Amino acid sequence: MPIFSSSSSSSSKSWILNGLAVGAAMAAAFGARAYLIRSGRFRSRVIGIIPARFASTRFQGKPLVHILGKPMIQRTWERAKLAATLDHVDDEKIAECCQGFGAEVIMTSESCRNGTERCNEALQKLGKKYDIVVNIQGDEPLIEPEIIDGIVKALQAAPDAVFSTAVTSLKPEDAFDPNRVKCVVDNRGYAIYFSRGLIPYNKSGKVNPHFPYLLHLGIQSYDSKFLKIYPELEPTPLQLEEDLEQLKVLENGYKMKVIKVDHETHGVDTPEDVDKIEQFMRERNLS
Repeated sequence: MPIFSSSSSSSSKSWILNGLAVGAAMAAAFGARAYLIRSGRFRSRVIGIIPARFASTRFQGKPLVHILGKPMIQRTWERAKLAATLDHVDDEKIAECCQGFGAEVIMTSESCRNGTERCNEALQKLGKKYDIVVNIQGDEPLIEPEIIDGIVKALQAAPDAVFSTAVTSLKPEDAFDPNRVKCVVDNRGYAIYFSRGLIPYNKSGKVNPHFPYLLHLGIQSYDSKFLKIYPELEPTPLQLEEDLEQLKVLENGYKMKVIKVDHETHGVDTPEDVDKIEQFMRERNLS
C-alpha cells in the first residue's frame, strides 16, 4: 500500500464551504482548549496514506493502469504531494512501480478487509506517532490537494468527531449509479447516512432537480486513536448491506464531520472510466 505522509496541511481554497467555522466554535465549547494547552496543537501531526492493491473484482490491476502515460497510482501520489504529503505502497507489482517514481513502500496483509484497516496496519508498521491519518483514494487521480487539507482542518476543528470526509454536488446522471456513493448530513455538518442508492428518496421515485443531492468523495481522515479501534469493531448490518465501511463508524455511534467542496469528480471504477478521464485531461491540457 502506498503511504503519503505530511507533518502539516496547507491552507484550503475558499470554496471549501462547510464545517470549519462551526467546528472551531465547537472546539472551544467542548473542551478542546484544555487539550490545546496540554499538547500545544490539537491533532497537529498528520500522515496521508494511499491504500492500493492489485487484485480487484471490478478492475484487476487498477492502480497500475496508465492515464496519459503515467500509472494512476503515480498521478494520485503527485496530487497528494501538492498537499504537503510524503509517501510510502500493497502487492509487489504496485510496490515496484511506486518505488520507481520515488514513493516509499509499506506492504500490508491480505487479511485487511478495506482501506481503513490497511491504513491502520501501515500506521502501526511505521512506528511513528501521528494524530490524524488521511486515507487518499488511489482511483481519484485528479483529487484537489485543497480537499486533503480541508478534511484535515475539519477534523482538527471538531474534537467530538473521529472521522472526516468530503462531499460534492451529485450529477443527475449519477443518481442511480451504485458506484457513486451518496451522503446526507445534518445542519451542523455531521454525516447522517451513506448509501449506494439515491438518498433522500422521494415518493415519486424520481430525481428532484431542485434538491441538492450530495456525492461522497472517497477521501477521508481519522483520529489515529480511533483508527486503532476500528478493526476491532464487529461488522454492522448496514455496512454489510451497502458494502460501505463508513457505515460501521456511524452505526457504532461515532461522529463524522463532512465538508462540501466544489469538485469535478473523475473516479476510475471501471476500465471504461480511463478513456473518459483521458479525454477530460486532453480537453483541459492537463499533463
